[in-house]
Amino acid sequence: MAKKSELYHLTIAVRRFLRSILNIKDGTDIESTIAGIKRDIGFRGPTAWILIFSIFIASIGLNVNSTAVIIGAMLISPLMGPILGIGLSIGTNDIETLIRSLKNLGIAVSISLITSTLYFMITPLNIEQSELLARTEPTILDVMVALFGGFAGIVAGSRKEKTNVIPGVAIATALMPPLCTAGYGLATMKMSYFLGAFYLFFINSVFISLATFLVVRYLKFPVVSYIDPARIKKYRNISVSFLVLTIIPSAIIFYKVIQETRFNIASENFIKEKAVFAGSELINKKISYSDTLSTIDLYYIGQEISDEKIGFLQNMLANYGLSGQKHFSITKKTQVRVHQDKDNSAAFEQKMADLSSDLRLKILEDIYAKNEQIVQDKETKIRLLEQEVLRLSKRDTFPFQQIDTELKFHFSNIDKFAFAEITQLSSRKDSLVYDTIPTLLVNYKESIVGSQVHEENNKINEWLRIRFNNPKISVINY
Repeated sequence: MAKKSELYHLTIAVRRFLRSILNIKDGTDIESTIAGIKRDIGFRGPTAWILIFSIFIASIGLNVNSTAVIIGAMLISPLMGPILGIGLSIGTNDIETLIRSLKNLGIAVSISLITSTLYFMITPLNIEQSELLARTEPTILDVMVALFGGFAGIVAGSRKEKTNVIPGVAIATALMPPLCTAGYGLATMKMSYFLGAFYLFFINSVFISLATFLVVRYLKFPVVSYIDPARIKKYRNISVSFLVLTIIPSAIIFYKVIQETRFNIASENFIKEKAVFAGSELINKKISYSDTLSTIDLYYIGQEISDEKIGFLQNMLANYGLSGQKHFSITKKTQVRVHQDKDNSAAFEQKMADLSSDLRLKILEDIYAKNEQIVQDKETKIRLLEQEVLRLSKRDTFPFQQIDTELKFHFSNIDKFAFAEITQLSSRKDSLVYDTIPTLLVNYKESIVGSQVHEENNKINEWLRIRFNNPKISVINY
């Protein structure tokens, strides 16, 4: 009994400890949270223009494949307002706010699609970048990001002390890039892109609203209107069915992504370990996944790959899970297709040899020209760096005080002097040569004029070259 009592008290203590850490009810400001969400629902005037500008920014970011630009657009986007409003209105049975949220979300989506479509219709850059393609095949992972992002957003938004979580939620859930990608699909008439991207936006919107609804109910926000329990049960069943139907396509896509990744990894291992033959060189490969018939295309030069070797490759597929013969197979069937030159006639071989020789010569010429340019560029950079190192190493090493005393002793006509390192640029053959000349700038007293200046310069120059053991030293009168 004593042990049971100790265990009971320990359990109670752990529960209290966890409740104190994980409790989100303390510090909740329900009134300001509701007011803030309702305030951000509308899309009128400045808010609509901010949305248009952010859509243009996001579209440009997708167009040039700039992650930083896309993140900046998401930070200023006001799209979260009506989505949070939907979750809040459902959680508080506020029909008026629900209608208003749905209406404004429709306005926001329409503005976004029109703006992004117009941009992609007029932009000269029509390359499908990776940032754009990443929004065309949503998976169940995107569902989880939207759900957890929604939880973070509404929990942070319900605090009395506001934090900077909402911008992070906007970035993580990525509401705007999918709409821009959908606009690209409309502009280019690629409906698969439009449907995939719009489905991603739909997933994000639904599950952010769901997270908001769950937190609103958990925090016991006040209900605006009473609904009969029977109708609540009916609406709950409809909502669950709707969520399941929403998730199913993303789950299917996620499964295909996993299968394709497994197939690509297994195919790479198969090619690396089994598709190497002496006398033949594998110059290219193409791996294509399908849930019915996948293909591995291998391109060889050199000795002909015999039918027996091709059959060997086909039989080895099962050991890598690339055929339906094993219970752990990735695809139902995979076909290995070997591509090689089977024309062994002397004329054809000579023609191919000549073509190969010309092509090889052209490639070597291109490589030589590029390498020569690279070497010249590097040599120029090395010379510049050497001059900079020399200049820095000699900085503040000229003994001004000592030289001042010696110059005044040997050459009493000097009034004042200065020292500088002058960079000399000269051309030799096809390259530029940089050289640093230590130079003494001398100013004489008024008693030295005409040819005397030149003679005095020569005397000082000879003395300095001996003094510093440097034949490059120059003397200039100023």
